[in-house]
Amino acid sequence: MGIQEMLRLSLRTEIERNLSQNGYTLSKLSELTGINSGTLSMMLNGNPPRPMTICQLDALANAFGHKPGWLYELYPEECLNEGKFSRPRVIPYLIRCAEIGRQDCIAMTASKLLDNPKNVSILFSVAEQLFENGKRKESIPFYQFVVDSEKDSYSNHFVMAQYRLFRAALGKNSEENWKAVIRFEPYRKRLPENYQLDALLHLANTCFALHQWRDVEKYADELREMALIIYEDELRKKQNKKTYEPVNTERHLVVYYGQGYLLKSAALEKQGLYEQAKQYVQGYADLSWLELLDETGYSEVRKFQLWAKANTYTLEILMGNVGVMDEYLYFLTKNPPEILPALITIIESANKHGFMVDHIMDRFSEEIKHFTHYRDPLNIDRNFRFRYGLAIYRFHNGQYLTGITETLQAMILSIVKNSEKDFLRCVTTFEAYRKYATDEQKQEYHQILEEVRNDEKRIVALSGSDLGTV
Repeated sequence: MGIQEMLRLSLRTEIERNLSQNGYTLSKLSELTGINSGTLSMMLNGNPPRPMTICQLDALANAFGHKPGWLYELYPEECLNEGKFSRPRVIPYLIRCAEIGRQDCIAMTASKLLDNPKNVSILFSVAEQLFENGKRKESIPFYQFVVDSEKDSYSNHFVMAQYRLFRAALGKNSEENWKAVIRFEPYRKRLPENYQLDALLHLANTCFALHQWRDVEKYADELREMALIIYEDELRKKQNKKTYEPVNTERHLVVYYGQGYLLKSAALEKQGLYEQAKQYVQGYADLSWLELLDETGYSEVRKFQLWAKANTYTLEILMGNVGVMDEYLYFLTKNPPEILPALITIIESANKHGFMVDHIMDRFSEEIKHFTHYRDPLNIDRNFRFRYGLAIYRFHNGQYLTGITETLQAMILSIVKNSEKDFLRCVTTFEAYRKYATDEQKQEYHQILEEVRNDEKRIVALSGSDLGTV
């Protein structure tokens, strides 16, 4: 008897043993599992036995009272046919292993699959299905198998695996996000054009959150160029073909073109190049001239119009033109999502040009309280910048206690986003004004430091705490 027959027999021996222990007939088992009696007979008694699907094995486990994953270590042989793996059986099996955490079975099966380099495509298919179903963490090992095993770094599987690993790696950790950018960056231009658009947008946004302004500029320039190339190609296709299928991208095509201008202007703004930034704001202020706009497209155009108006105010305020302040504040009351980035602008300008904004902080005090609810990396970073800028403003105006409170809040946010540079800024700022701190504030400061020394992960729990309001 060969190894394959022995293993198949052992799988079926366990099933037969459970069948006997529970006193089930095949008819009863069919009733409990929903598997046809004839199919059960062929699976258990056929010569050779009929291979079972992973769903059928799960149904048997449930009927016998076992946890999910029962006999999974014996299942891979069900996927073999004359020494070759059956895609319809092995792919669902590996997906189930990933879903229930059977890493041992994944490692064992992947090792066998990779004895034949052509089976890399199977692992890629598993990864893609997991990724598309929102199971990005579970997809990572399979994409890594592809990257480690595929010899051709220009192959579609290899490049897409690198892209998916980049996307899956993005999170709240600034250091890990930067590592993900560095790993993926060399492969971005090897992607199919439609994926290049998505990749460039994510690269630019990630670098924006990391304050890598020159990189944001680079990716924004590439994004505009690629979006325009694809747009012109889409126009030609629509004109020359009776049936037109739009390019497959995550977002509407106008988003990539507009974001290329928006991110470029934002990066220039962050470098203090306000006049240059104004020129790029005009690039997305009115995108209604673009063809191929459907209802979604026009909705995006209206968003860009709103952002252009907001960012025009932003640039004027940063340049010290407080004459537009009342108009700006009215605009914010009508557009609440713009309040956080706007307050960062106002605080930065107040610190630079020396005007008072206490009344503005009071006016938006309720909105400011809710900034602690943000959990996405971009708004966590924005909240940090606002809190730290507000701390400096308070110190400059002799409001030492509230300045220290804002410094402590900023310190916690710097830990949440894992920015050593920003954490040290907060520490040095606190130390510079330590003599003004109350005993309670000093105790809070030392508690944060102690948390960092003992267990950095525990500090995340503090991210939603309210250390004070303005």
